[in-house]
Amino acid sequence: METAILAGGCFWCTEAVFRDVIGVGEVESGYIGGEVENPTYKQVCSGTTGHAEAIRVTFDPQAVSYAQILDIFMATHDPTQLNRQGNDIGTQYRSAIFPLTPDQQAEAQAALARANEEHGGRVVTTVEGFEGGEQHATWYPAEDYHQEYWEGEGQGNPYCLAIIPPKLQKLRRSFRENAKAD
Repeated sequence: METAILAGGCFWCTEAVFRDVIGVGEVESGYIGGEVENPTYKQVCSGTTGHAEAIRVTFDPQAVSYAQILDIFMATHDPTQLNRQGNDIGTQYRSAIFPLTPDQQAEAQAALARANEEHGGRVVTTVEGFEGGEQHATWYPAEDYHQEYWEGEGQGNPYCLAIIPPKLQKLRRSFRENAKAD
């Protein structure tokens, strides 16, 4: 199994998409890329910690490659919006890839190039936390109530009901061979 860390706005929405990808074993919501140790959701939402809401995806590279993970990521959020996704505004909602190895660093750059071709060079997604051949950003799991949010409380949350189903439809339409559900 391999791990990918991605930030694409609200982690509830990104987590829901990747829980539906064939080859993904686990998805954990959390925080990365900031200066405060063990931040809380309230602190991260304030926009003052520097963290992004993100997901840590554990996947089987024999079933889905890191490049495919990145292509799904770039297609199921808007990588052209700086420090926001829809109505979620602030650096905590930025679009970012946090590579864990030199190979992931290279794949992240290639994914950005592919996305820029598709979006006319307007992609603002960053590649963060990787310096000198290793990851330097610390991962902090989000509080328990954020985990598997869509499968539980999210089904009754109007925000989630407006945002997540279209993302899942896009996954199933554009990446049919990678989607668990129809």
